[in-house]
Amino acid sequence: MQTRPLGRSGLTVPVICLGTMTFGEQNTEAEGHQQMDYAVSRGITFFDTAEMYSVPPKAETFGSTERIIGSWLKTRGKRDDIVLATKVAGAGAMTWLRPDGAPTRLTRQQMQVALDQSLTRLGTDYVDLYQIHWPERPAPFGANPSRFDPELWAPRADETAIAEQLDVLGDFVRAGKVRFIGLSNESAWGTMTFLKEAEARGLPRVQTVQNAYHLMNRTYETAMAEVSMREGIGLLAYSPLAQGFLTGKYLDGARPAGARVTLFDRQQRYQKPGSEEAVRDYVEIARDAGLDPATLAIAFVVSRPFVASAIIGATGMAQLKTAIDAGEVLLSPAVLEAIDRVHQLRGNPAP
Repeated sequence: MQTRPLGRSGLTVPVICLGTMTFGEQNTEAEGHQQMDYAVSRGITFFDTAEMYSVPPKAETFGSTERIIGSWLKTRGKRDDIVLATKVAGAGAMTWLRPDGAPTRLTRQQMQVALDQSLTRLGTDYVDLYQIHWPERPAPFGANPSRFDPELWAPRADETAIAEQLDVLGDFVRAGKVRFIGLSNESAWGTMTFLKEAEARGLPRVQTVQNAYHLMNRTYETAMAEVSMREGIGLLAYSPLAQGFLTGKYLDGARPAGARVTLFDRQQRYQKPGSEEAVRDYVEIARDAGLDPATLAIAFVVSRPFVASAIIGATGMAQLKTAIDAGEVLLSPAVLEAIDRVHQLRGNPAP
């Protein structure tokens, strides 16, 4: 498995990262352990999780994914062989994440509690990459991330300043609890502000941004790709399969038993007007090229030079094998040209 730099951290990571948000909901602890065993056997030594996982987030299951990774590390894995990433929740109403029942915020006190709880569940004294899961400020993230809404994005008087968030993250790094820091669901303005404040204040530099990026959502290319290339910020691309839609398994209203869309009503992001037509076009390109549609979708993401790693997830071992195999597939210029023709026609129907 090829590897790439993790920002400017000096670490290298495989171009496929094991996403684990199904552990504790769609996958049992034993199945999670099986996935991690297989991933490591294929050279996938980069795992991503979050304090709020498993998904969908709820009081009964938050933290379960970190606990499953922790039990694997204790009994089967070598901690120093794994690049381990987790996340602290941004502002939100998931009051069960905090012991005092407060809405989540990126204050010093809440971030300290979140990190300490994550370390306990993971059974480790440090994480390699600690990420802010989404901004605390109003930002282009959520139901309409590509539509400007001046009321939705208006600054709030009580938002925690980016400089303050960086101060806390810097303390985590100095304490040895965090090696490197990253962002998620972040904009070009937000990323550059973190970089500016870090340089001005001598604080840790952001190494990665974990944003959605796939064939139906190439909005990262508009502004963030330039930030990645010029500033050495690696994209950790989540949902390279658009939560399974790009496999084609949901075409014509199909709802396979046990699939995420069948179980949870949370996929509206991938069901917007024009999405089904785009999926159909990309599935046709894959089949004309003799490729599984999942292989085409993941291999495309890996082909982008600003991508450090594509975060894949699976509920079954066959899905996991296909996803990992895709990291070793090089798409031909003809296939890439066909993809760009469809993108020109279909745009980004599922941002």
